[in-house]
Amino acid sequence: MKGLKFYALGLAAALMLNSCSWSNTAKGGTIGGASGAALGAALGALIAKDGNKGKWAGIAGGIGAVAGTAVGLAIGKKMDNAKKQAEAIANAKVEDAVDQNGYQAVKVTFESGILFPTGSSTLGAAAQSSLNQFAQNVLKTNADMNVGIVGYTDNTPFKNSTAEQSKQKNQALSLQRAQAVSSFLQSHGATATQIKEVAGLGEDNPVADNSTAAGKQQNRRVEVYLYASQEMIDAAKAAEGTN
Repeated sequence: MKGLKFYALGLAAALMLNSCSWSNTAKGGTIGGASGAALGAALGALIAKDGNKGKWAGIAGGIGAVAGTAVGLAIGKKMDNAKKQAEAIANAKVEDAVDQNGYQAVKVTFESGILFPTGSSTLGAAAQSSLNQFAQNVLKTNADMNVGIVGYTDNTPFKNSTAEQSKQKNQALSLQRAQAVSSFLQSHGATATQIKEVAGLGEDNPVADNSTAAGKQQNRRVEVYLYASQEMIDAAKAAEGTN
């Protein structure tokens, strides 16, 4: 019951943040702390299910500090700039998120229908062009931001495989796709130390109806999260003279 209450508070915070038209700068500063299955604490906090809408978004795990603290505002300003840069990248869907510390983050989704051929983890030409732009114009210019990469698939079964075997194969494929994106980004401007986590969640956590072709295409995706590093947080605190 305690865990459910904690989750409800986090969801309420997410709905409050996502329903407002504030910029990231104005939204910085709500304390959070959720976790995600098979993910580290930092990246897991960025991924949680909104059961009412069937979509996934970053949420705060609890309601703490008032939005708009000096440090939150400073980090939010940097995230605003990164978001604008990401919005200029072809084939990228850009959304707001909230990290485990409650600071503003950025979620960038690349549909695997654009990135990869069906059943493959080999990046296509269009994907390489988009990811090259993303590495050069976003990650390289925001080298002090942490990056998390998560791959997903739809629930299409594999031939001659049981449902459980297909699920396991989809999980492996989703990880291979996330790793392919990570490797490409590192070879085109991102640093290995900047990318903190690479994970695959397979067919879990769909964002659309898997019973339709259009829905399956949306579920085949790779999500890239930009969130504040400890370096960014410390620099913001130092600038404001806080501890």
